[in-house]
Amino acid sequence: MGISRYIHKVVPGFKAALTALSVAVFLSSCMAGTYLKTKETTPAEMKGTFTVFLYGCRYPDDIDNVAILAQEGTPYTFEIYAPDFEYKTVKGLPADEAFKEAQKFLTCSFHYRQSQLSKITDPEGNILGYELKPLYAPFEFGIADVHIITYSLKDGTVRVTIRLDPDVERTLNDGGDRDRESGGK
Repeated sequence: MGISRYIHKVVPGFKAALTALSVAVFLSSCMAGTYLKTKETTPAEMKGTFTVFLYGCRYPDDIDNVAILAQEGTPYTFEIYAPDFEYKTVKGLPADEAFKEAQKFLTCSFHYRQSQLSKITDPEGNILGYELKPLYAPFEFGIADVHIITYSLKDGTVRVTIRLDPDVERTLNDGGDRDRESGGK
């Protein structure tokens, strides 16, 4: 018996998993642009005027809440990859007000342990903006940082993709009890 036939018999769903992996690799290769980096920082570093994107806070127990603070006056525009109703935009805020607005927004729902401010930089190290996200106690969701946030730059636009970590999302969707109730099967 060939190895691929053996794997198909022993590992249920192997073909579907292989197909999904192939599609993911294909789609990621189609996404043109440069991925941008983030690095933790402090509010004291923030200077200038910002457009603040307030993503989430759709219901009281929502943990998928993030604030993106886009530096105004740069040649770049920010685009949140989500429907317009998923976020609010506030323009023209000085750095201190933008940070306060972002902090206030994070308190709209689920209790978090602390927030983390990170700067978003272009390939040359220029600051394009900041992200402020909640960090939770690790015992609540298994990890402190429940978000996967990516920034890609193409043709002067910074595309922001925000999603929950797949393990956290699975825990929330399953109610966190499925493995215990089924004995881990």
